[in-house]
Amino acid sequence: MEQLLHYTWMHKLFPLRELRTTDGRLLEVLSPGIHNTDAGPDFTGAKIKLDGTEWVGNVELHLKSSDWFRHHHDTNPAYDNIILHVATDIDQPLCYPNGQPIPQLQLSVPVSVRENYTALSRNDARPRCREVVGGLPLFQVHNWLTSLTLQRFEERARQIMQRRESLDKNWEDTLFVTLARSFGFGINGDAFEQWACSIPMMAVGKHRDNLFQIEAIFFGQAGLLEDVSPQGEPPVSQGVGTQDDYYYRLQKEYRYLRHKFSLTPISVSVWKFLRLRPHNFPHIRIAQLAMLYYEQRLNLSRLLNAESLEEVSALFLTHVSDYWRTHYTFASQPTKPMEKSLSSASIQLLVINSVAPMLFAYGRYKSDHSLCDRAFALWQQLPPENNAIIRDWAAAGIPCDTAADSQALLQLHHNYCQRRDCLRCRFGFEYIRRTPDFLCEKEV
Repeated sequence: MEQLLHYTWMHKLFPLRELRTTDGRLLEVLSPGIHNTDAGPDFTGAKIKLDGTEWVGNVELHLKSSDWFRHHHDTNPAYDNIILHVATDIDQPLCYPNGQPIPQLQLSVPVSVRENYTALSRNDARPRCREVVGGLPLFQVHNWLTSLTLQRFEERARQIMQRRESLDKNWEDTLFVTLARSFGFGINGDAFEQWACSIPMMAVGKHRDNLFQIEAIFFGQAGLLEDVSPQGEPPVSQGVGTQDDYYYRLQKEYRYLRHKFSLTPISVSVWKFLRLRPHNFPHIRIAQLAMLYYEQRLNLSRLLNAESLEEVSALFLTHVSDYWRTHYTFASQPTKPMEKSLSSASIQLLVINSVAPMLFAYGRYKSDHSLCDRAFALWQQLPPENNAIIRDWAAAGIPCDTAADSQALLQLHHNYCQRRDCLRCRFGFEYIRRTPDFLCEKEV
C-alpha cells in the first residue's frame, strides 16, 4: 500500500541500521520534505546526505521502481530534479535525462505500522484510537486541538467566502444568510439557508420600518403562506383556522409584495418538524429573525463594534411580535402570552456557529488579525457543546473545556474519523507507532 510507504517515509520510521542506496552509497535523511498532495513529486524540499554530500530536492515513492515508467515520470520534466527514488521493490534502474542513474532506496513498511494501521482501520470503537489517546500528555493533546481549531475556522471561513461570492460579494447579505443557517440549529440548517438566499434583501430593506411587511416577506418566502387548494384555502397541513385574521392579512400582503418584487417562495416541504420542541419550530425562528432584522440588530457594523462576549450576546436579546407570543404555528391554538426570546444556550450556539466564523472570515478578508483573535476569544470564552461526539471523546479521556475544544473535536470527527483518515491525524500517529517493533529488522 503506497499510502503507508508515504507514511513511513514522512515520519522516518526506518529500521535501526544504516540506510544505503542500491548502488551502495551511505544515505542520511535530514528531512523527508513536505508531502505534496497535488500533481508532481510526492515530497518536495527534502534534504538528504549521500556519502556525506548534502542534497536538497524532491523525492518520489512507489511500491515498485518500474512504476516510474508506468506513471510516465521518465517523460515528465517535473521529475527531472528528483534527488532520491524510494520503493519497496527495486525491480528496475532509473536514469536522469542525461543518462546518469537516479539514487534509489529500498524501503519497506514496518510490520508494526501495517498491523497497527489495519487494527485502527477495522476498530469500531468511538473513537477508534480511544485506547491510546487517554494516555497522551496534555501538551500533545492541546497542540493537536489548537491546530484543529484553526482548521475549523479556516473551513468555516471558506464556506462563508463561497457564500459571499454567490451573494454578489455583499457582506450584509452574507451575514444574514450565515445567521439564518444557524437559526436552523442543525436539523433545519439547510432549509434556513435556502430560505435566506431566496429573500432579496435590497427589496426587504425598503420595508425595514414595517415589521408586518417584513414578516409577510419572511413567512411568504418560507412557503408558509402558500395556497394549495383551488378555493384558495390555506394548506391543509397547516390547519389554519378561518378566524386567523393575522394569517390572512399576511397572505394578502405577501401576494402584493410577491408581485411587486417578483418573488419566488421555497417549497414548504423543506421544513422539518419531527421531534422538534415548539420553541424551535421554523415559525418561531423566522419570527425572531424578523424582529432582529426590524430592530436593525442584524448588521455587520454592530457586530464588528461588539468587542466582548457580553456585547455580542446582547445583539440577540430580542423578542417576537404579538401574534407569535401566543402561537407556535399558524395552525396552533392561542396560548398564554410568552416572550419566546432566544435562550442563553441558543445564543451561545449562534455565537459559536455564525458570529465567530463571520468575524474570522471578515478578519481574513480585511487582513485584520484583531478580528481573528476576537473570534478565537469568543470560542475560548464559551462552554463546549454537549453532543454524542463530544461525549465519546470525553469518555476516551480527551478534555473539553471550551467551545474551541468542542469545535476542534467536531473538526476531528468530521474530517478525519468519519473519513478514516487516521494517517493524517496526530492521535492516529500515536496509535500506529505505539509499539517499538519498527525499530527491529523485521519488515514486510
